[in-house]
Amino acid sequence: MIGILGGTFDPIHFGHLRPALDCLQALGLDEIRLVPLNVAVHREPPVASAMLRLAMLEAAIVGQPGFVADAREIERPGGSYTYDTLISLRAELGGERPLCLLIGADAFAGFPGWHRPTDLLDLAHLVVMRRPGASVMLDPGLQALCAGRIRTRPGDLAESPAGRILFQEVTQIDVSATRVRTLVGQGLSPRWLLPDAVVSIIAAEGLYR
Repeated sequence: MIGILGGTFDPIHFGHLRPALDCLQALGLDEIRLVPLNVAVHREPPVASAMLRLAMLEAAIVGQPGFVADAREIERPGGSYTYDTLISLRAELGGERPLCLLIGADAFAGFPGWHRPTDLLDLAHLVVMRRPGASVMLDPGLQALCAGRIRTRPGDLAESPAGRILFQEVTQIDVSATRVRTLVGQGLSPRWLLPDAVVSIIAAEGLYR
């Protein structure tokens, strides 16, 4: 099984990396593709350039087996839609290999408003990362989307290429890219919130000042 974790990664930090590692291990994934977006569609545009965000991502995952930096959204012009990314991955990996799209609980709450959400579930499983002990509330739109799809065992995802939803507990780390950028902008160190290799790139490039 292949995991896919997309994001702005502006910059990537431990709040991205530790939950991804939790999923890699708990789900028995062969690898996780970390996919930095190029052109934001439903959020503010990134501060750092696409190539610098990719460089920070690559530096962050050096030495971590199973983590792969995937530049396909950066290389694709136009708005970065998850649907297009999954179509591209399916063309590369074929239609039978299970794909697991990893998203946070907050993103899941808005999932019915994503671009072609039902089609996304035709292309991949959905793994909703939530903090230990937290429950996920399902409004009517989510209830309709989840009907018949929810599974409780990671092994259930391996039995089908797509279409199932799993709620996976992950380590909750209280850090955000906004906080990192704010600290750097104030002349303070963001160390211990993200890998030292990323801190070094931020300093060398004068990012977020």
